[in-house]
Amino acid sequence: MKAMILAAGRGERMRPLTDYTPKPLLKAAGKPLIQYTIEKLVAAGFDDLVINLAYRGEQIRDFLGDGHRFNCRIAYSDEGKAALETAGGIIHALPLLVGDEPFLVINGDIACNYPLTELHTRPLKLAHLVMIPNPPHHPEGDFHLTKEGSLLEHGENKLTYSGIGLFNPALFSGLPEEPLKLGPVLRDVMAEGKISGEKYSGFWMDIGTPERLRQLEQRLSSGSR
Repeated sequence: MKAMILAAGRGERMRPLTDYTPKPLLKAAGKPLIQYTIEKLVAAGFDDLVINLAYRGEQIRDFLGDGHRFNCRIAYSDEGKAALETAGGIIHALPLLVGDEPFLVINGDIACNYPLTELHTRPLKLAHLVMIPNPPHHPEGDFHLTKEGSLLEHGENKLTYSGIGLFNPALFSGLPEEPLKLGPVLRDVMAEGKISGEKYSGFWMDIGTPERLRQLEQRLSSGSR
């Protein structure tokens, strides 16, 4: 199964750290954020990777190369100077993800201990999302997880999408290659019961601000992973 790392964003909330460096290359405990993600993917058996690029993407390509030194293969989906948002970026990368097989997508700006190996065998209709308890910066949540494991747009006790999900290429069939967020694409088919999910309550961080980058640095420096 292939995996895609979303790494094209501008990282506005990280400024001024991202004025000259793309967010995936910001370091915590001496290592770029995207390298942690790649190492976790490879350890979980995902060694055929696609990474989308936009803002200062040449720096990411120059650092990672073809992936050989990280024991994986990396192909790049270049979106030009303006990122295509989450769903748009996936649609643009579909020729590299190849065929009708499902693929994993993971945000390039999260730190997480979710056991990615389990996603190799997850049942899948159109998408399966890893959900987390709502963090302080996103208290309203995204979707409601039913007892049967389906995700719905409406409902009590919503959870937050972690940025880790399995996707069937059919979810994006017929959609235009233009700036498009993932949320509306998912909501369009949720009522059909084709989006499943699970709750993960372990370590997870969205490294979206300088303060959270410092928190991750402290965690890693203390020996936690």
